[in-house]
Amino acid sequence: MPTQQPVASLDAELVEPADLSHLSSQPQAHSVRPSEPSHRWQRSYARRLTVTDTAVLLVTTLAVQLRSPTGTSFTEFDLFAPALDELFTAFSLALALAWSVALGFADSRSPRVTGQGLEEYRSVVSASLSFFGVVALLSIPLGIDLQKGYLLLSLPIGVLLLIGERVAWRAWLRMRRRRGELLTRVLLVGSATSVARVARELRRVSASGYRVVGACVPTGEVGGVVSGTDIPVMGSADAVDRALEAVSADTVVVTSTEDLPPDKVKRISWALETGRQHLVLAPGITDIAGPRIHTRPVAGLPLIHVETPRFSAGQRVAKRALDLFGSLFALVLAGPLMLVITIAVKLTSPGPVLFRQTRVGLRGRPFQMFKFRSMVADAERQLDALLDQQDHGNTVMFKMKSDPRVTRVGRFLRRFSLDELPQLFNVLGGSMSLVGPRPPLPREVERYATHVHRRFLVKPGITGLWQVSGRSSLSWEDTVRLDLSYVENWNLVGDLIIVAKTARAALTPGETAT
Repeated sequence: MPTQQPVASLDAELVEPADLSHLSSQPQAHSVRPSEPSHRWQRSYARRLTVTDTAVLLVTTLAVQLRSPTGTSFTEFDLFAPALDELFTAFSLALALAWSVALGFADSRSPRVTGQGLEEYRSVVSASLSFFGVVALLSIPLGIDLQKGYLLLSLPIGVLLLIGERVAWRAWLRMRRRRGELLTRVLLVGSATSVARVARELRRVSASGYRVVGACVPTGEVGGVVSGTDIPVMGSADAVDRALEAVSADTVVVTSTEDLPPDKVKRISWALETGRQHLVLAPGITDIAGPRIHTRPVAGLPLIHVETPRFSAGQRVAKRALDLFGSLFALVLAGPLMLVITIAVKLTSPGPVLFRQTRVGLRGRPFQMFKFRSMVADAERQLDALLDQQDHGNTVMFKMKSDPRVTRVGRFLRRFSLDELPQLFNVLGGSMSLVGPRPPLPREVERYATHVHRRFLVKPGITGLWQVSGRSSLSWEDTVRLDLSYVENWNLVGDLIIVAKTARAALTPGETAT
């Protein structure tokens, strides 16, 4: 088989591994490797981030300086007043370079955080705040008087531009990953059930950058596949090192430990090549993340502590403030459009313009939800006759791809989610939030399992994870999982990201928008 060729460019194509179905219980160590292992493109990606971060910060500091060319004075150099502008420029350049270095020291370009999730943005913001705190403190003994809001302007402008730049890079990364490039090749280790579950989740979120290329399961039947999947079995847990070589994987994901021998995970970690291969543990507790998870060493054991979800008074005030200001802004912006929709609904079909429906909200309390009417006036009475024709949605939520009750105008409104605009009045009144779990019907709540009632810990939302993750195409299990994941891990930044994704989904609706 050909050996691996060195690749210098991030744009190199990844090559699929050779067919592995013929492998025996002793996978060969010289199987074909992809043309560019993940550690190479990750380093190249980090270098690109370094260049663009620095460019963004140079533009920021110099632009702020131009706005206020005399915004700083160097008190120890008052005799050299004509040179102050040059000193200020040098200071701006040094500030930008040091800021970029600080981002690097904060691991904001580490493959561990880049490409997905909120941690990358948090690290950018945290590093920037810490850096400017240090600059402000050092300016006192150095005799540098930063006036006219130089730092106060540079910090927010720089952070916003940095986040915008990182968003652009993520879009580029998602595009490449959709083409099957720049992926981390993963070997799953654990029970067949847990392997199938983790593989399904990794494939559902293609932007995660993981490609499952093999699995080690207790049966160890090389040549077969994991039940219910197309993942080739590369042996048992004792063959992890050989399986890694055979499928050219650089990451081992342990999906469960109950079927592994004692200390097996430790031995797997010892066998991995430092800096090139990685070990990931997928806990049995899913959809819990962020500040609720803490690793605390106790008697030499790295115990994972999971706190129960808490919603402090400060969090509730912040969310309510976002709801109030966001809904008021949206109503002002969408007011003319809502007037046009009102006229269109009224002129094209008989019945009221607004559709009122009882939904279940915070703490299980019913409320009246408003929408623009998108169906005929007696749509609720026709529902029973259509239950047997359901071809969309799931076992609890009724959906039809071509529901005959939907009017011509209503079909357009639903496609672009315009029928939900009146829910902004629900948000103003406090019965709903901009972002939250889907508001269910009372008949749906009657079919809930006990654990599903946790979604009532927060207000239902106009949009949420369920809406930006598939909407009508989701199974009931996935709908519940996304709603509970939101409840378990709510944060303000996450709400803003969901709102942004919702706006994008509304402007470019897919097949799931019905």
